[in-house]
Amino acid sequence: MPLSDDVQAFIPGERVTHAPLGSGGLDGLRFAVKDLFDVAGAPTTYGNPDWGRTHPVAAATAPAIMALLEAGGELVGKTKTVELAYGLTGENVWHGTPINPNAPDRFPGGSSCGSAAAVGAGLVDFALGSDTGGSVRIPASYCGVFGIRPSWGSVSLAGACGLGPSFDTCGWFAQSARVLQRVGDALLPEDALPNVMHLAPLLKPQSVWMNADPATAAALLPAFEALERIIGTGQAVRVEGPSHVLAEAYENFRCVQAQEAWATLGSWVVATQPAFGPGVKERFDAARDMDPAKAAAGRAFRKRFSVRVRALLAGGAVLAFPTSPFAAPLLTASAAEQNAVRERTMGVTAISGLAGLCEVSIPAGRVDGAPVGLSIAAAPGRDRALLDLATRLSAELGLA
Repeated sequence: MPLSDDVQAFIPGERVTHAPLGSGGLDGLRFAVKDLFDVAGAPTTYGNPDWGRTHPVAAATAPAIMALLEAGGELVGKTKTVELAYGLTGENVWHGTPINPNAPDRFPGGSSCGSAAAVGAGLVDFALGSDTGGSVRIPASYCGVFGIRPSWGSVSLAGACGLGPSFDTCGWFAQSARVLQRVGDALLPEDALPNVMHLAPLLKPQSVWMNADPATAAALLPAFEALERIIGTGQAVRVEGPSHVLAEAYENFRCVQAQEAWATLGSWVVATQPAFGPGVKERFDAARDMDPAKAAAGRAFRKRFSVRVRALLAGGAVLAFPTSPFAAPLLTASAAEQNAVRERTMGVTAISGLAGLCEVSIPAGRVDGAPVGLSIAAAPGRDRALLDLATRLSAELGLA
């Protein structure tokens, strides 16, 4: 039976569907996929009509989608994305911006905006997205759903369009932590330390909490305290850091990602001269003009940063912090206001991006009626343990 797309989450045109190819942990669940994943026989538009026009219909289905179908999932459509996945608000002038189902007067978040909206509206049980600089975690927080950015490289991105290959991950959204975990059972490898099922101690990065709007921090504090009780090692350990660390993380992430984006997509942009919506052309122009010295400095920073963060988490510790400093910006927010939110937000999302961590956003609070998420993050290769912790916290909080 066709789905009623009240939040405009799916791409326009004929719905891309696929029946299950097997039976397993996803039996009876319906899912959607971001329109940068290939489905055999269907176009992949990557959110831009010129991309769709200049690329052939997919000859094969992405392995991640195949794994979901083989586990019993039913594909019911492709969802909207920001053009070439290069944006954080969720806007798309060609396909239309999805409506945030839990805050209709606010942006849904990007670039996996359609997948988050489809899950938030209950159109699907779960949806596949991608996360380079926060494109699963931020829409999960904004739309009030569960979302995971897995450890870098843990889930195949074959058959998916790239943006920043050393940051790109295949993530997903779900209506509940248990469904998020069931999808992980179908997609994730075994944990690097499979016999260690619980994460501890709990770490509270002070710079990230101080970066959050006070209303956001207050709304998420009860969930954080519930996490302290679950982990059961007493009060969380406060991790102090220089006040400028998030701004530094954002700037270095921005430079490295931009250089990778131009290396990945620049040849097509130059050859095609595509029509872009507001802001997208400017981002690619900036990527084209990125100073190589700044990108090199960013890569050097990334190495140092990754070593420090991974060492902090090596014993099984978990970080907990606001996924985003704010609830989703209002649709009426000016470009300057949106950019200010972007910079403060991406300083936070850059932590897992730079260090390759796994991170789950849990819909744990509201500010002015709009959702905000609490993130928990662990060392690379601890994805299954992190999903288990998210499920236990969800039960403690009484979330669906």
